[in-house]
Amino acid sequence: MAELTLKQQIQEAMKAAMRAQDKEKLNAVRLMLADIKRVEVDERIEVDDARVLSILDKMLKQRRDSITQFKAAKRQDLVQKEEFEVAVIQSFMPLPLTQDDLAKLVTEALSETGAGSVRDMGKVMAWLKPKVQGRTDLGALGAIIKSRLSE
Repeated sequence: MAELTLKQQIQEAMKAAMRAQDKEKLNAVRLMLADIKRVEVDERIEVDDARVLSILDKMLKQRRDSITQFKAAKRQDLVQKEEFEVAVIQSFMPLPLTQDDLAKLVTEALSETGAGSVRDMGKVMAWLKPKVQGRTDLGALGAIIKSRLSE
């Protein structure tokens, strides 16, 4: 049997949560599927795994921002809800890249794109983004590239 796409894995997780009557997990999985469906309808496309990762990555960022705001407002109930959703979303993400892996990818990207200055950063990021989507913080990656290009 062919390997399931990320979208299919999320749909299977929804069915499993329904069978287990796990309301919290079911709600979190439904939120993911709703975001995926929204993108498919808005753009009239069938999303691939790379696009699903990008959607989930955006959802994680939103949840982390919410957690920060809820902690500031001392709303521990909402913090716990968001942290649970982060854990569920994270379970569908690939393993994060190590610093060594990132360094190798940046080196490869610099040689592939022929980047020589900070002005070439866009080319390098465009080359790297599909390879690291959902596996590292793109802001931190940008800082690594910038430091390598300004050496």
